[in-house]
Amino acid sequence: MQYDRNYSVKKTLTKDVRYKKLSGVCAGLAKYYQLPRLVVRVAAIAALITFPVATGVAYLVSALLMSDS
Repeated sequence: MQYDRNYSVKKTLTKDVRYKKLSGVCAGLAKYYQLPRLVVRVAAIAALITFPVATGVAYLVSALLMSDS
């Protein structure tokens, strides 16, 4: 028995330029994982307060690598 997997929806991680505040990274992550944008932004701010250098570098790298939607 062979099962052919054909998916009609191709889900990609992109920046959300419609609801962006800085570059659209948090809005894009919220859209990809189907979470509220406010929750992702609050988590990003909490991470920035807790680990400022690592979070800042991760945000900059993701802003450069993620494509616009």
